[in-house]
Amino acid sequence: MSLATLHLPALANTVRTVPPQPLIELRGVSKSYGSGATRHEVLNDVNLRLREGEFLAICGFSGSGKTTLAKLITGLIRPDRGEMLMNDQPITGPCPERGLVFQNYSLLPWLTVRGNIALSVDSALVTRSRGERREQVERFIELVGLTHAANRYPHELSGGMRQRVSLARTLATKPRVLVLDEPLSALDAMTRSVMQAEILRIWEEERQTCLMITNDVDEAILVADRIVPLNPGPAASLGPVFSVDLERPRDRAALNHDSTFQGLRNAITNYLIAMRAKSRTDTTAETDTSPVVLPELTPRAFRLPSRPILNRPV
Repeated sequence: MSLATLHLPALANTVRTVPPQPLIELRGVSKSYGSGATRHEVLNDVNLRLREGEFLAICGFSGSGKTTLAKLITGLIRPDRGEMLMNDQPITGPCPERGLVFQNYSLLPWLTVRGNIALSVDSALVTRSRGERREQVERFIELVGLTHAANRYPHELSGGMRQRVSLARTLATKPRVLVLDEPLSALDAMTRSVMQAEILRIWEEERQTCLMITNDVDEAILVADRIVPLNPGPAASLGPVFSVDLERPRDRAALNHDSTFQGLRNAITNYLIAMRAKSRTDTTAETDTSPVVLPELTPRAFRLPSRPILNRPV
């Protein structure tokens, strides 16, 4: 399925252009789980081009296969069909050039903030000296604002602080592509807003190629250069590409009154709702609607006791 690009009216000042050459490309990728009668097709004929230096968001409903797509791109799982390429080379497994930030933090509880980040740095940057790796750890602890908590353990941190550790742990390994798998879904609204701003600040500073998986349309518009909806499953595929022609840096409060933002939000939301309604209609049409035949049941004969039971305790 080819991706049609849908452009909204551009603002007069666009801060930068994105090189057209794709860094990561998915061609006709499909993925299912199980076998035989229990086989469940999650993704079907997914085509995607992730460009060098851009911030791309995949937006869709829960259960549509977004996490499966993130695992495919990072090489944690293999597709059933199709090609996955990075720099025109096949993606065959995990690689330090592709880093993944999980939904659930995935921190080691017996290590401190510094220890969790150092473990990743020591594993990924083995060619660097011990001093260079130590400096890398301290730099990213400071980058995410956790210098004061560097010696704390995960159970001593708030949810937002844990997600900062998870983000720093991946960023510190210097991946060329950063994949964020709904990293803010477990946070409350206020903390989520703060973390969105932090992710944008870090991205502006590091300029890594970034792909965010999210179910929040507003969040996708706030951070991304382009947004691609993931159609509802089963056998989900990608929808049209929506270009986000909004000037950076972006302010959430100001965007709420921006006509381009409002039009883009309505277009993406309406598309996803329409595709979910279509998916439900298709599923209903495939369901067997023949009447259910109930078995014939004959009740057993009931006999009263020969003598009444008196003085039975209640």
